[in-house]
Amino acid sequence: MTANAAQPVTYVPHQDSADLLAPQGPRRQVLPGFDDDYVDIVDYIIRCTHRIWEQRRIDLIRSHYTADCVIHTQAGPVEGVAAVVENTLTTLATFPDRSLYGDHVIWAYDAENASYFSSHRITSHMTHLGHGELGPATGRRATIRTIADCSIRENRIFEEWLVRDNLALVLQLGLDPWQVAEGQLRRSPGADSRPDWLARECERTSNAARVVPTVPTPDPANVPRTLASAVFDHAFNARAFAAIRELYAPGCLMHAPGGRELFGCDEVTGFMVWLLGAFPDARISVDRVTSIGDPDAPGVTDVAVRWSLTGTHTGYSLGISPTSRRVLILAVSHWRVVDQTVLEDWTVFDELALLRQLL
Repeated sequence: MTANAAQPVTYVPHQDSADLLAPQGPRRQVLPGFDDDYVDIVDYIIRCTHRIWEQRRIDLIRSHYTADCVIHTQAGPVEGVAAVVENTLTTLATFPDRSLYGDHVIWAYDAENASYFSSHRITSHMTHLGHGELGPATGRRATIRTIADCSIRENRIFEEWLVRDNLALVLQLGLDPWQVAEGQLRRSPGADSRPDWLARECERTSNAARVVPTVPTPDPANVPRTLASAVFDHAFNARAFAAIRELYAPGCLMHAPGGRELFGCDEVTGFMVWLLGAFPDARISVDRVTSIGDPDAPGVTDVAVRWSLTGTHTGYSLGISPTSRRVLILAVSHWRVVDQTVLEDWTVFDELALLRQLL
């Protein structure tokens, strides 16, 4: 299921979108059941996203998602292809000119389930021209980041974990996040407080969290998994923040939720402490780690880490009094790893959905 030596799998960073969308020639991977014009799993993700969104081929959703697909979001699961179609139409009605630029696709083949996995980082540009759940159109432009983790078999996505920086969107539109969150709850009461789903996910995350007493010794055979455990289990869960200086490069960059741009180990540490300031008992579980190498830069690895955080709102760092509510964060981080340290970090979760949980 790997690429031919002469035809490596498509590598997205630094490529022009026109080149990525041009005809790519013969197959580079074994893709049973996939449409003939997809040459590898990365080409599938980039090309079908472009067709559905930029070309407005909403009809293709039904041939690219299974009828019973499940989309996991921080507001709870969305089930069925009809819901995917509806949500796509709703988004385009609010942002008719929305475009999606593929920044990266980190992928793997899942032999156990005879399927592919992809973690697709996207930058979206859009203008708020339609009345929708955010209220009347503001006419303002916005640029936000999304990451979609997808499990795919025979041309169809059957499970997806979708995280979008909706707080950055709201702030760029000049709206008050708390007012938007309250308005969304009024229109869809209970959408973010499904007690069975939220309790189940909080319990899973709490049970999966594991405190590592020391920074794990790097495993040459699996640096990405070791690094993910060191960052989340040791630095965060064990509150061993000094380890960040060992795990992140001195000049690291972190593109954090809410449009935050952080530089250096101290600011990365500050972001973790800020989260704990709101949820002092927070625990993170590492749910999946996927990695690929940069074909043009030996020793450089691109890593996708999907993680979940659960905690109780007993702190003040979000700007409101503690509610003692149990919350869940669904997040994905993409790391550029050089010499076994994180040089650049793109982390996405839906902070607006977090505010709704607190309300």
